[in-house]
Amino acid sequence: MEAAMDLMRRMPPGSAETALNALLTLLPGHSLDLLSQVDLPLQVCMDKENRKEYILCEYNRDADSYRSPWSNKYDPPLEDGVVPSEEMRNLEIEANDVFSVYRDQYYEGGISSVYIWEDEDNGGFIACFLIKKDGRGTRGYMQIGSWDAIHVIQVGPEEEGAAHYCLNSTVMLSLTTDNKHSGTFNLTGSIRRQMSMTLAVADGHLVNMGKMIEEMEGKLRNSLDQVYFGKTREMVCTLRPPPEVLNMRLPDS
Repeated sequence: MEAAMDLMRRMPPGSAETALNALLTLLPGHSLDLLSQVDLPLQVCMDKENRKEYILCEYNRDADSYRSPWSNKYDPPLEDGVVPSEEMRNLEIEANDVFSVYRDQYYEGGISSVYIWEDEDNGGFIACFLIKKDGRGTRGYMQIGSWDAIHVIQVGPEEEGAAHYCLNSTVMLSLTTDNKHSGTFNLTGSIRRQMSMTLAVADGHLVNMGKMIEEMEGKLRNSLDQVYFGKTREMVCTLRPPPEVLNMRLPDS
């Protein structure tokens, strides 16, 4: 299992699903662990009743059906599908409305979904916040790109006006450039981080979760810029120096 997870961490997001299916065939006894720990690029479906798109993931899946956060119904229909309690459902509706505003302000479009359910192990609840942004580049040389963000927060029971929050976040990035001067270039990768906090719940759980996600996404963007873009820029400039560097003349001795 450790070797399988080590392999998946090195897989580009575009090949993750193929690699996961191969591992499930090789290690059927670890299927539940692999499915729960491996993040795949997000897929999108349309809620026909509300005419809104929503994101598919393991957290809104029951058998081969997926629950829409807008209608709270499964597609394909599932009579005994698991749904959150009334309290959790009300929080889920509010979270989807708020997160849609967050997505528009930070991503200028895309699709978001929030799923919330009870945590029977510790008496709290778990919330999953998802964002998917696809599109073709309108600036620079980017031809097409995608950004998938998965934030899962485990919230403990309230004690003395405070609760413990544990956030696990994964971001998967993919972009392709195509320019006659530089040629075709593809960059894909993923990064995962964890954050834990104990916060007062005076302003509500949604406020606390939102602040943690906002802070985490800032850190993830900085890490991606340093790890992927920074290293890529360093390698490209080493292997293919800019023309102005090549044309520089050494001073006369």
